Amino acid sequence: MVFDQSSLLLQQLVNGITLGGVYALIAVGYTMVYGVIQLINFAHGEIYMLAAFVALTLITQCHIPFFASFFITIGICGCLGVVLDYIAYRPIRKSPRLAALITAIGMSIFLQNLALILWGGQIHSFPQDVLPKIFTKIAINFSDVIVTWLEVFILCVTVCSMFILHYIITRTKIGIAMRAISQDKVTASLMGIPVNRVISFTFFIGSALGGVAGILVGIYYNAVFPTMGYVAGIKAFAAAVLGGIGSVPGAMLGGWVLGITEVLGAGYFSSEYRDGISYAVMILVILFKPSGLIGKPLPQKV
Repeated sequence: MVFDQSSLLLQQLVNGITLGGVYALIAVGYTMVYGVIQLINFAHGEIYMLAAFVALTLITQCHIPFFASFFITIGICGCLGVVLDYIAYRPIRKSPRLAALITAIGMSIFLQNLALILWGGQIHSFPQDVLPKIFTKIAINFSDVIVTWLEVFILCVTVCSMFILHYIITRTKIGIAMRAISQDKVTASLMGIPVNRVISFTFFIGSALGGVAGILVGIYYNAVFPTMGYVAGIKAFAAAVLGGIGSVPGAMLGGWVLGITEVLGAGYFSSEYRDGISYAVMILVILFKPSGLIGKPLPQKV
């Protein structure tokens, strides 16, 4: 199909918004954990990868319908995040940050190799007959711009997830407790807030969102493999930094900016340079605004 310039731009924007929404979901998981306990959970990308494998297994091996598998996988990923916190991060919570960083990298390598053992190193795909048939149908066809129902589904799930998360953080008691711990963990515990329980809930929500992203990418690109979490995790971390690490709205914005930039770079320049172009944009933003697009500079204590 031959596109004119306006149609090409619109089609690339649709692709970028879809991809950016996925990056935003993963980036929110990074930034939530960092905002509460100042930890970069580098194993977050592997939870995203495991979500795709778990959903694939439930659908193809256990013959569970897609939407049931979708919600079951989200719950499993959330629980995996809680277990990860309990086993790997809680025992070293008072240790230097370098210890937590090394532990996070170690858990990332462990989960990646666990996937290699369980599912092998080859690329797996979702058989088309196990997915809802509506996903392959065209929802919008305007001036050579094609939007499938799968892309509509991804966008709707992303937006709904962000609204639910915003409501939890701003309007619920657990959200207030999360914000209190991010301000001062010691004072929050003295005020009666169960710090460990709230941190575990933060890991649950962040990992569940990463699980949502893993399923969406697995069915969108129809390719699931053990190392898929590494690249996506790095890009989502870049998106979180781009928007402002520790800021949930910043992670959302950073994900969409990175996704749109990456797709436009691939469409107008070369797919070989898509990663380089998106990272170059991130570096330029950080050079001129070190706190990110909407992040706030942290005051220095003396």
